[in-house]
Amino acid sequence: MRKKKWLQYSLSVLTAATILLAGCSNNNPAGSNTEAGGTNGEVSTDPVRYDYFAFGTNKDVIASNTTIGKILQDQTGVDWKMEYVVGDASTKSGVMIAGGDYPDVISPVGELSKLLDAGAFIPLNDLIEKYGPNIKRVYGDYMDKITHEDGNIYILPFTANVNGYLMEPDASSTFWMQRRVLKEFGYPEVKTLDQYFDLIEQYQAKYPSVDGKGTIGFLTFAGTPGEFFTITNQPMHLAGYPNDGNVLVDMETHEAKLYMGTEYEKRWLASLNEMNRKSLLDPETFTANKDQYLAKLTSGRVLGYANYSWQIGDATNNLKAAGNDDLRYVALPIVFDESITDAYIDPPSFVNNRGLGITVSAEDPVRIIKYWDNMLTEENQKLIQWGEKDVTYSVNEEGRFVMNEEQLANRNDNEFKRKYGWAYFDYEWPRYGNNSVYEDGNAHVPTSQPEVAAVNYTEGDLALLKAYGLKTFSGFYSEPVERPWYPAWSIEKEQGSPEQIFNQKAGDLQQKYYPKMVFASEAAFESTWNEYIAEFNKLGAAGFEKFITTKVKERVAGNW
Repeated sequence: MRKKKWLQYSLSVLTAATILLAGCSNNNPAGSNTEAGGTNGEVSTDPVRYDYFAFGTNKDVIASNTTIGKILQDQTGVDWKMEYVVGDASTKSGVMIAGGDYPDVISPVGELSKLLDAGAFIPLNDLIEKYGPNIKRVYGDYMDKITHEDGNIYILPFTANVNGYLMEPDASSTFWMQRRVLKEFGYPEVKTLDQYFDLIEQYQAKYPSVDGKGTIGFLTFAGTPGEFFTITNQPMHLAGYPNDGNVLVDMETHEAKLYMGTEYEKRWLASLNEMNRKSLLDPETFTANKDQYLAKLTSGRVLGYANYSWQIGDATNNLKAAGNDDLRYVALPIVFDESITDAYIDPPSFVNNRGLGITVSAEDPVRIIKYWDNMLTEENQKLIQWGEKDVTYSVNEEGRFVMNEEQLANRNDNEFKRKYGWAYFDYEWPRYGNNSVYEDGNAHVPTSQPEVAAVNYTEGDLALLKAYGLKTFSGFYSEPVERPWYPAWSIEKEQGSPEQIFNQKAGDLQQKYYPKMVFASEAAFESTWNEYIAEFNKLGAAGFEKFITTKVKERVAGNW
């Protein structure tokens, strides 16, 4: 299928290029040099609007209604109708595929394999070669990692680090605790899961309600099938492994083993079961939708929760804006036992199955690829992350990018981010990776700039850090260990393949049995676990583990 599409679209790309070049305009500021405008230095600025669809969550918008979108439109003439998935992602992709009608570009997230197999995306090879000098500059070191077995490139990923790797000062984990809990007990060291849950239990016994409403001891999110990994991934982290998906990869042998069905998973579920029997677990763990879940987080009633920071950005920003540091949370490196070294902080990585692609329905791929190339100039990458100099950030005498309190408050404010465009442009587009550095030495992402991190700290932040003898929140964690395959979850599993089918069936089994085990009586937990294991053993895990091990070893050898 993919080879056929490549042949079919090579001709259409050349035709589109001929049409575009025949009607080029010379009045485009982005086309005044080779870097911004492509190989001929020119690009049409005739007004046009394309459709952008993402399988992530956000509010729909017309790009030019944001500051960043309008600036990019002024440079290129291109505007976007940006839409995001509502409801089940798999259903939405299925409808697209059945109708054969796609938006101009798609950020497919977990639907990539399905859309690739349906021939939804065109190859980008010729487009990049002819019109993508900045694309080649940014993705040059990763070209082998984004080229499929048929020789084609279909998406441009979001994690291409440029000019090295810079660790974020405030990197975080998945286990969070409300700060007033730590404050109440004199800021104790909390390392293990038992210590974490014990502290929550002690606090709730002393303070069973807040503002007249009962506190929620522990909260995790499993109400949406597409985010069920929030609860299933935790055994991996508690056992001292980073997020490699559903496997634990041995550092020496590079053998990949599922944590599903292991004592790690059982221990995690048994802990949740115990918390539930003590009435410390949110009873809506498996039924609340995302909005209900986030509302609980911002209510001040939750003492501890497990979730990835990128899933709950709006909630954390709203809590900070509310101004009560005691009701905010801090992420902690929780593991099963004191002897385990945490591995929450991601090592240098490249994710090659999350990106943006041009679909077969796009009428002008050349115009789109030139827009992307223009986004990847260093000047526009600074715009997309930092905004406008002397408006949303400043430059000090040493040439360092800085933000004052008002500028930083705007960068963290959800509504300002949507209005300005950061909420739409700073991730799901061709871009520098988060850990990148500009040629002038400034961090690509503002939160990775030490000068900005310092301004970002409230009095409560500083008091908490001082109590633990730390300068930044990433100081809670162990240094990341390099893993040349990382992350294993980005290994593509073709639609209909044995490993994809296993993945689906394993996930379905977890969604069926996790609620049963978590809410079981103490006597029934063991028998329910045994029933779960019996069903798991029918799935053929060995074949899946062999597949992932092979792919991991190939990556270690440099073959992605």
